Amino acid sequence: MTVAVAMASWCSGLHSSCSSWTFKSSESRFATGGLFKSSLAYQNKCFCLIQRGRWSSSNMKSIPRASSATAVEDGSNGDTDTIPTPIVIIDQDSDQDATVVEITFGDRLGALLDTMNALKNLGLNVVKANVFLDSSGKHNRFSITKADTGRKVDDPELLEAIRLTIINNLLEFHPESSAQLAMGAAFGVMPPQQQVDVDIATHISIQDDGPDRSLLYVETADRPGLLVDLVKIITDINVAVESGEFDTEGLLAKTKFHVSYKGKALIKPLQQVISNSLRYFLRRPSTEEASF
Repeated sequence: MTVAVAMASWCSGLHSSCSSWTFKSSESRFATGGLFKSSLAYQNKCFCLIQRGRWSSSNMKSIPRASSATAVEDGSNGDTDTIPTPIVIIDQDSDQDATVVEITFGDRLGALLDTMNALKNLGLNVVKANVFLDSSGKHNRFSITKADTGRKVDDPELLEAIRLTIINNLLEFHPESSAQLAMGAAFGVMPPQQQVDVDIATHISIQDDGPDRSLLYVETADRPGLLVDLVKIITDINVAVESGEFDTEGLLAKTKFHVSYKGKALIKPLQQVISNSLRYFLRRPSTEEASF
């Protein structure tokens, strides 16, 4: 059963958008909020990164640590059962005019009005929201656009800001989720009991997805700034990211990118270069270029 929630008062109008992803030198925008699963797609356009400097989590503003609040957004904060795994989806594929964000945390999530207000503070409009239930729990889904253009989000830095905002809101209103999220170590009231071994958790694979593109899959330990860093590493090798999906599932981040090189699928040597570059960076995220 689906409950549609009209957000007409926040909507500035929808327009088709086929713009590429670009890195901008503007200041990162974060507001108090929280996060789940993400997918990224851009109408067969590529990520065009015009900044040559490396973006990493060190370039981003810090997110305030969530308080030990007992209030819950229309949901239950009880700890009488097994705490479910939080999942966040940022989906750029399913709607050509809007970025779709989906949040799941078992049956504990309420209307998430504070989360929608936090997204509005990032300069976004929530043009549609709905809730549906299945065996995995309650799914809250928002369709969002940029307030200044009425178009879907096309900036990896802003997409990462959305991700961290949603996660922080989740930690604020559901502090019991802190031990289930990698971000709980940085922003929550209780860090995960076990840390993920990056070497063991990291899996990278690339396969052809037709003659014109390849499918890159990356699974690794989650951390702030990961989405921006992955896109930057890939495009630094002159590989175009045409679409993608970024999932935050508890302690892990799972990413799928459709990539191409000069309009063609990646040849084996280039696949190996990308795989080696990503694996090296993910295992050593704090390595500075100046150290070489």
